[in-house]
Amino acid sequence: MAKARIPTKWYLAKTDPETYSIDDLERERQTVWDGVTNAQAVAAIRAMRPRDRVFIYHSGGISSVVGIAIVKSMPRDDPKNPRSMTVEMQFAARIDPPVTLAEIRESGKFNDWALIRQGRLSTMAAPQAFAAWMRNRYPELKALR
Repeated sequence: MAKARIPTKWYLAKTDPETYSIDDLERERQTVWDGVTNAQAVAAIRAMRPRDRVFIYHSGGISSVVGIAIVKSMPRDDPKNPRSMTVEMQFAARIDPPVTLAEIRESGKFNDWALIRQGRLSTMAAPQAFAAWMRNRYPELKALR
């Protein structure tokens, strides 16, 4: 009997590229995602599981989805901050060209997503419809499958 495939869950994590960029993640290959204290964002990290996918979003300059990471660990308490959680992520791919927040807004498909409604939320679940939209835009990108 074949194993039932568990659907991949998608998230989005924002970072200021001057603090930590997709270049840093690609060079280091893996990182501990930390520093998140907003209760909603911490809840998103708490829900992450190994093999889930994360869109990496640069919030400085032209706000854009710039890459994809894979969750590599279960979430853990942040030893530096009791209100925070951490998770290990591994670089999977760059999104080239990046998808800007303006393009996401202009699509009109994601107006109920926290990325559009709660601009300051740093980490959030991403709708499966967004992952499908991205697959259509980048059909050759294996990290989106």
